Amino acid sequence: MAIYGIGTDIIQVSRVAAVMERTEGRFAQRVLGPDELAVYEARKARSEKRGLAYLCTRFSAKEAFSKAIGLGIRMPMTWRAVQTLNAPGGKPYMVASGELAQWLEARGITTQVSITDEQDYAVSFVVAETDRPADQPAAQPVR
Repeated sequence: MAIYGIGTDIIQVSRVAAVMERTEGRFAQRVLGPDELAVYEARKARSEKRGLAYLCTRFSAKEAFSKAIGLGIRMPMTWRAVQTLNAPGGKPYMVASGELAQWLEARGITTQVSITDEQDYAVSFVVAETDRPADQPAAQPVR
């Protein structure tokens, strides 16, 4: 495996809280995938603070991911095309869908993600790896 790219992001929780207030909660629906949204709603129902922290870590992870793969937020990378979920033991992992999943597969890209939050900030770090040698061109998707 070789490193394809590295991305990191830090989010100020109060800024996301302000966006959530301004958008009357629609921001969460715009950036979270379906599995993330279900976890967010469950955590928010127990505690507004825990729901907000979850939203911030997932938003931060998407930003770090977009940097690691070198696309930023442009097709095929969209907010809802990648989700950060947790394995039974708690370890976070990223799952892509649709065109983004195909784009990653064509390049042999897998990721490792680390997320953390404190009262005021959420931070994410993503390493994108590839099984392709640097001099091997990326496979083109079959149409």
